[in-house]
Amino acid sequence: MSKRDYYDVLGVPKSASKDDIRKAYRKLSKKYHPDLNKEADAEAKFKEATEAYEVLSDEGKKANYDQFGHAGPNQGFGGGGFGGGGGFGFEDIFSSFFGGGGRRQDPNAPRQGNDLQYTMTIDFMEAVFGKETEIKIPKEEECDTCHGSGAKKGTSPITCTHCNGTGEISVTQDTPLGRMVNRRACHHCGGTGKIIPEKCGTCHGDGTVKKTSTIKVTIPEGVDDGQQLRVSGQGEPGRNGGPSGDLFIVFRVRPHEKFIREGDDIYLELNLSFPQAALGDEIEVPTVHGNVNLKVPAGTQTGTRFRLRGKGVKNVHGRGIGDQHVVVKVMTPKKMTEKQKELMRQFAAIDGNNPEEYSSSLFDKIKSKIKGD
Repeated sequence: MSKRDYYDVLGVPKSASKDDIRKAYRKLSKKYHPDLNKEADAEAKFKEATEAYEVLSDEGKKANYDQFGHAGPNQGFGGGGFGGGGGFGFEDIFSSFFGGGGRRQDPNAPRQGNDLQYTMTIDFMEAVFGKETEIKIPKEEECDTCHGSGAKKGTSPITCTHCNGTGEISVTQDTPLGRMVNRRACHHCGGTGKIIPEKCGTCHGDGTVKKTSTIKVTIPEGVDDGQQLRVSGQGEPGRNGGPSGDLFIVFRVRPHEKFIREGDDIYLELNLSFPQAALGDEIEVPTVHGNVNLKVPAGTQTGTRFRLRGKGVKNVHGRGIGDQHVVVKVMTPKKMTEKQKELMRQFAAIDGNNPEEYSSSLFDKIKSKIKGD
């Protein structure tokens, strides 16, 4: 298939100026670039437009083409083309059309310091009622010798002459789309915009040193396992006068030997003897707030739950207080004296040795579990 006329490809007359040719190519390259256009013939049209531009944008090649056309000497595609070495990609086109990549942050602008995280393990009761305490954590702090400048005492950092304090340098390249400017971090100052001729002997130019800091912490009343506390300003120091970061304390709560916590509620398993459960009793029950009296009615069964309102945990966000749930477990004696056995025999004889009357609910639960209900 014969090649199309380059002027027809770009849609410009032979009298078109160099600027007109460049504008026409930019329009077509944006339209047919394979990264932007997924049509089957987009890549071919992009290559065709690029070939036409490479010839018509070069005065020598253009003069040769105007005289000899495609049959003339030195009219190959050349330059590597799309996707090859010496060519260019979508990033170059995007930079040319839209002015390059995003701006870097001013290296001399104030920057907030890094946040820190600390895991604190506390006892069950400390979580319930809170506590004032202190923790020691290693963290970066402003150097006392240079006060964060990184420079030796009596000296100061100077503005980098290579980037004029911007922290970046510009590299200009000529491309088929025109002149393109790439910005990259200045390797002389590391992107900081400053040079430290004489570094501080304490922090070696960093401006910060590692120290062990003692921080006062108020454990909130009602905090639960896995929750975290934000301590403002106790992270690492900021740069260029910026604020310090924050410290986030993650709490791990040790389990209690008696109490189990679910949300703001407390659960306690209470063992009752058979006589207590059968005859009823008034007993002392432990809570996180101290012992309270609980009246156990006669005929109480294993699994019976009693609620002690307001004896749970105060909500950490101030939304009231939970309850304590006392779950009964009736204990069957493993060893009995002969007298106890005789009394139990008498009880069984009087009762007719028919436990279904007072334990059917328990057996129903067992049957349900066996059937998988």
